Order: sequence, then structure tokens, then C-alpha cells
Amino acid sequence: MSADECPACIPGFEIGHAHDLEALTGCTVVLAPEGAVCGVDVRGSAPGTRETDLLDPSNLVEKVHAVLLAGGSAFGLDAAAGVSRWLEERGYGFETGFAKVPIVPGAVLYDLALGRPDRRPDAAMGYAACEDARHRSEGRSDVPLEGNVGAGAGASVGKLLGPFQATKTGVGATFLAGAGGLVVGAAVAVNAFGDVRDPVTGEIVAGTRNPTGGWLDTTAALTGGSGETPFGLGRNTTIGVVVTNATLSKAQARKVAQMAHDGLALTISPVHTMFDGDAIFTMGSGRLNTPVEVSVIGTLAVRAVAGAVVRAATTAGPAGGLPAAAG
Repeated sequence: MSADECPACIPGFEIGHAHDLEALTGCTVVLAPEGAVCGVDVRGSAPGTRETDLLDPSNLVEKVHAVLLAGGSAFGLDAAAGVSRWLEERGYGFETGFAKVPIVPGAVLYDLALGRPDRRPDAAMGYAACEDARHRSEGRSDVPLEGNVGAGAGASVGKLLGPFQATKTGVGATFLAGAGGLVVGAAVAVNAFGDVRDPVTGEIVAGTRNPTGGWLDTTAALTGGSGETPFGLGRNTTIGVVVTNATLSKAQARKVAQMAHDGLALTISPVHTMFDGDAIFTMGSGRLNTPVEVSVIGTLAVRAVAGAVVRAATTAGPAGGLPAAAG
């Protein structure tokens, strides 16, 4: 199933991007205006997140109205205010009795080393991403779904030798059809410390560029080195959203998010390091009436995330002085 079909293949979800291609930063929003059950799993050790505690199955709120992915490091969390405003203006949110409060969890990645570090995603950019999502669902968006867009505008991989020996990446998306009308998709902004590898061949697709030519295998260099702290400390993070039309509880959504991280493990080496803040959200619309075993959804999520990571590397173009795998 083509990524371009995503607005039609999973009703209830809308995906949009906004970015500043001079500053090389941006944000991506996955809207679920009518609400979607959501879970999250954070595996990286340098995360930047918003509203993730409420996704715990023991906490009150059952559904979210959007998930935000943003560049700009912790500054990029400001974009969530624009997403909330867009939703509130249209009457979406958690009913408190006095006002509807949109529930917008999110996560950020570090892209300040490229472009302009003084310009980051803000409320206006978050609002613009929502507008793009609505336009895309109506067939009116002129923003590509993948590549140097949204949260991937300033993304790169392979930071062992610093940000300028890295390779430009971006946002990738993959949507898979299962039996009985099940659909599982993933959108991932890939900004890893490690290298992106083809999950079938194991070959490096994008990563640390060896000054003498070719790829420098980050895992081999890291494990065979002096043990000193790599240059890439805290300048990374891969973040993504898995979406499905299946019915999930919050606990099941979290389980799917946990399984989905295996898609990162299949394609990023090394992954979940002390230098990454990797986080994956799972959103279920509940529009598929047929019950589906959560392990089936999770297995498809692994494949979707792995596919999205590779596409994030192969659809990105050069930017910020960095080459891209696609040339």
C-alpha cells in the first residue's frame, strides 16, 4: 500500500507537516480529531516528551486528539500549543465540563546542529502542520509526505564523527494491509546516532561517512574504539507514530508501541543508545469492528516502522551541507 494512500486507508487520522527549510527544522502532526486510544514506549536515554504520563493505562484520559513529532529539541515542544489551538477552535478535546481540552502528547528530536539553531518549531508551526493535515485529507496538500519535511527537515544519521560526517535523512512512512480489513501504518522521523541498515541485506543505507570514503560502520567503530564519549552525545533521537484502524485498549496500544521498537532495532545500528531519545506512539481509531489479536497488530507495526525508517533515508535529499543516500 502506497504511503500516498494514507489519508484514505486509515480513516480517522490525518497527517501533516510544517517546516522551515532555511532553518532546517519542522514538525509533523498526526491528527485524530474524534479521539484515538494511544500508548507510548520510550526506549532512548535522552528523551524530550510531552503528556506521555497520561498514556499510562492507570490514568484517567482514554483518548488523545493528536500526536506531535517535532525538531528543535526541547524548544520544539512549543509547537504543541498550536496543535491544541487548532483543535480547540474546531470543538475537539476532552470534555471537562467548562471547556474541551485537546490532548496532544508529543516527542522531539535534536536538529539544532543543522540550519539555524535560533529558529525552532513554535505554536504557529504546529498550527500550520494541522492545516496541512486537513488539506492532505482533502487532497489539497502540496507538501510531500516523506523526505525533508516536518520533523525530518533537519534530521540526519551517523553522528559518531560529529554532525558534519553524518548523512541527511527525514520522515518516512509505510502502510500495510492485514487480513479482514486491518491496516497498520507508521510515520517515523529518523535522526539516529547510529546508521540505517537495510533489514534484509544488513547493508548500510545511510550513516557515518568515512573521511576516506564509503561508510564507517558506527557499531564496529564504537565497540572497537577507546571507550571515550562519542561526539554525537545528545544530538539525535528517532521518533514515530504507529496508526491502526483496530480497536485497542491503552495497555494494548502501549504493547504495540513496545513491539514496534523492534522495527528500529532491525534498521538502526546501534539503536536506543544513551545519545538517543527514541520514542514510538501507537494510535488506534477503533473503526475496524472485527477484533484483532494485539500480537498481529504489533507484528505489522514492526514491519511498518522498519519500512518507514528505510524510506526516511531513501526519500530525503541533501541539505545543510550533508549528502543524502538518494544523492
